[in-house]
Amino acid sequence: MDWQALWLSVKLSCFTVLFLIPLAILVGRGLAYYQFRGKSWLEALILVPLVLPPTVIGYYLLVGLGNQSVIGHYVEQIFGQQLVFQFSGLVIASILVNIPFAVQPIQRAYETIPIDIRDAAACCGMSRLRIFIKVELPMVWPGVLTALVLCFSHVLGEFGVVLMLGGNIAGETKTISIAIYDSVQAFDFDSAGMMSLVLLVFAVSALALTTSMSRRLGGHNGTSQR
Repeated sequence: MDWQALWLSVKLSCFTVLFLIPLAILVGRGLAYYQFRGKSWLEALILVPLVLPPTVIGYYLLVGLGNQSVIGHYVEQIFGQQLVFQFSGLVIASILVNIPFAVQPIQRAYETIPIDIRDAAACCGMSRLRIFIKVELPMVWPGVLTALVLCFSHVLGEFGVVLMLGGNIAGETKTISIAIYDSVQAFDFDSAGMMSLVLLVFAVSALALTTSMSRRLGGHNGTSQR
């Protein structure tokens, strides 16, 4: 087991969900409640990472965040370091790649909230912010939980984008998926099997726990509404 690579993967997953989930809540809410010109194109753009090969996404990120790009150039000038082959670049890449895994469950959860509930809360004198915090968030919690687990698990096993943008730098960009690849290349199938088993057990356990909690929370919300 490459513990350093595992820790780096967990760290990357934590940073990704920390920045992505709040953004996904706002985007998912907006897509669920508002109709505007170009909405279908925006939804299609959000879903692009689901159909594009990870290496293609990694290539565009490498070009878009590299030293020769406008973004990469200014980041290096301001912060004194580049984004490619750095952990910070992996965080940005992971956020972009996992947008559909975060937005879709939350958007679907918001779409299940009856408009009458929000109208009733407004008639009771609640502000929009209080409705958002006290009414909406508790009702969409199963969707938020699903998004969090899906994103965390997906980042933990991400390979193509990580390899294209971050390379294979121990302690900086070498995640557990890269460590598995290295072990196979070195014919160390025992290590590769152990690390793969860890990811498999985590993925199955996380999804089972999410499904169970979503059912309980969904049932609880349904009972409260009745």
